[in-house]
Amino acid sequence: MAAGRERRAEAETFTARLKMQWHRARVGVRRSAVDYFRGDGSEWIALGLLLFTIPVIAAVTLANSVWCSPALLVVPIVAGGLLLRPASLLGLYAAAATALIVESVKLGPYTEGPSRVTPGVVLVVAACGFFGLLVAQFRSRVGVPWRRGGTMLFDLRERIRVQSKLPKLPDGWHREMALRPAGGQSFSGDFVVAARTNGGRTLEVVLTDVSGKGMDAGSRALLLSGAFGGLLGSLPPHAFLPAANGYLLRQDWDEGFATSIHLVLDLDSGDYELYSAGHPPGLQLSAGSGRWEEKAAEGPLLGVYDGAQFDPVKGSLRPGDVLMLFTDGLVETSDRDIVEGIDRLTGEADRYVAGGFHGAAWHLIEAVAKDVNDDRALLLICREGPTAGQPRLG
Repeated sequence: MAAGRERRAEAETFTARLKMQWHRARVGVRRSAVDYFRGDGSEWIALGLLLFTIPVIAAVTLANSVWCSPALLVVPIVAGGLLLRPASLLGLYAAAATALIVESVKLGPYTEGPSRVTPGVVLVVAACGFFGLLVAQFRSRVGVPWRRGGTMLFDLRERIRVQSKLPKLPDGWHREMALRPAGGQSFSGDFVVAARTNGGRTLEVVLTDVSGKGMDAGSRALLLSGAFGGLLGSLPPHAFLPAANGYLLRQDWDEGFATSIHLVLDLDSGDYELYSAGHPPGLQLSAGSGRWEEKAAEGPLLGVYDGAQFDPVKGSLRPGDVLMLFTDGLVETSDRDIVEGIDRLTGEADRYVAGGFHGAAWHLIEAVAKDVNDDRALLLICREGPTAGQPRLG
């Protein structure tokens, strides 16, 4: 009995140890794979696998060149161009050239039948190798591996999204933001930075439209969003746009201007100030009259000249009122001026007055500027309460 229990204990211990070793092996492989695709791992694994595929492809081609063409050697060549450094890539090309020579000798002259190494196959393989080497050299100059480049772009996109999130507001307030980049891209020249300041009593929101659109403006928007996020709350509200203007001027970009609108809202009283730097006006819906009123502040574009002054327009949000801020891509196109675009936007927004504006930002962009090839952003700030009457354009 005792001997049997000891054997079972040994067996259980052996099984437990085996499972533990298997778990550690899986974790090690997974970590190595993650490190590799993040660009932190060695490229010798990829080089070894690609070098191994070349003789395998050559052997299969010699066995059945009808189903496995000699041109199949472009597969490891293209993969190497995406994964390897130029020095390692040259070694892979040498192995591929050797395999091509062996196939040519074994299969015989291309004039004797199909599925042989023809001059066209040699040109295709050489062209793929040339462009793969160009790609590898470009990555080497940038200093970012191909597999790491995608991760960096994803990280940049997520940072912009995080910075564009609006802070949570107290009961009685609703906020939402919708942003649509041009051409369905992931990067936009429109961005938002927001913060609760003055002990959480004040909401400050800055909506900015960088010159250009999509990927062309995305890198500048990322840089400015970080800078503006650092300035917001660190300076008095009236000093924010002058500081942002000075920062933009110091960048000395060829296409370096931007428009911006800065909202400073007292969450206790509903009073607000709206500063503008060449930005389209804000729109306020009055629950009492049901009319939309433009709130246009005075101020030049950011990044045009030094010493610019920005004079605010003041207002107040009462229960049921809505304040709408947007970029020009939503209301202005080549065949539609901004006045017509604002009329269309307010007309669509009237549909949400009775039921509330929850979820309205995304639908308004869809209704007003779905197919516009420009960055579009829309911000809604609602002070919840009963509405009075039906909306009328004004």
